[in-house]
Amino acid sequence: MNAPLRVPIEVPTTPLMDPIPSLSERIALMAHARALLAEQNAVLVAHYYTDADLQILADQTGGHVADSLEMARFGRDHRAATIVVCGVRFMGETAKILSPHKRVLMPNLDATCSLDLSCESDVFAKFCDDHPDRTVVVYANTSAAVKARADWVVTSGIALAVVKHLKSQGKKIVWAPDRFLGSYIQRMTGADMLLWHGSCVVHERFKAEALTQLKKQWPQAVTLVHPESPPEVIDQADVVGSTSALIEAVRSLDAPVFIVATERGIFHKMKEAAPGKLLLEAPTAGEGATCESCARCPWMAMNGVRELISVLKSGENEIHIDETIRKRAVIPLDRMLEFAKRKTLRIHGNA
Repeated sequence: MNAPLRVPIEVPTTPLMDPIPSLSERIALMAHARALLAEQNAVLVAHYYTDADLQILADQTGGHVADSLEMARFGRDHRAATIVVCGVRFMGETAKILSPHKRVLMPNLDATCSLDLSCESDVFAKFCDDHPDRTVVVYANTSAAVKARADWVVTSGIALAVVKHLKSQGKKIVWAPDRFLGSYIQRMTGADMLLWHGSCVVHERFKAEALTQLKKQWPQAVTLVHPESPPEVIDQADVVGSTSALIEAVRSLDAPVFIVATERGIFHKMKEAAPGKLLLEAPTAGEGATCESCARCPWMAMNGVRELISVLKSGENEIHIDETIRKRAVIPLDRMLEFAKRKTLRIHGNA
């Protein structure tokens, strides 16, 4: 039995954010948000793909800008009673799984992820039941209920090591939800993997032919690609890696120009890491690199400073997870963390 066909995903197309504030408005909003975070004993964790002002706020207030798992681990280990997660819903759920006794808030609970949406828990559970001989490995970009059905949860930074480990034990694998990341891992490891048919609406749009043309225009450029991208794009990469790994590549590699194939919110941290280097967006459509998505996640764009202020004032948008599901979901997460500790690996997330 093959994996179910990909679930159609309704991607938001209408404007999601208010007009860009003036400099004076921006300063006032940032000051208001800082004051509310302090008053509420709240820590702000933001993903690399969110608006730059949210990343700046997290850094300024003792919070953290990171990948999805590191966001959750930082919130768990921080003394604050409230974790405010700026990202998409599965990130808030992961934070709650690891910090069940803390309040976890999000600026917008409608901020989801196409990978999460493509992997409905009931359908996935039935699929796993149909393949009882396979070890279930799910990407972090999934709901708490899907994690609860898994044997392992992995991030893009540790997935190769985990799958190599399972292959060495003779394990066959059900992999979900990103078929491109799964295909990449399958090619790199030779593991027997049954792939779910999900994909990221941002990374799936990067175009190989247009990337080839851009590389010809910039022959000195180093091409950085997230493994959620199509294989013909990955094949052109100089570096394939997670969000954290790609930022580190910009910082450490001796190159003046980088072509970056991942969500463009990451440019904020890349510019901080290497302010003198030129960063180019990988094309998502057309020979002239005219893009449809402009490498922007529409759900990440639902996070803004105004939304942050609103949720801190109202206390709305709190993440709740059924305790039975949470207790099951924490098992594969802890298994990954323990594996990483034994292997002395640094874990990097997605997305």
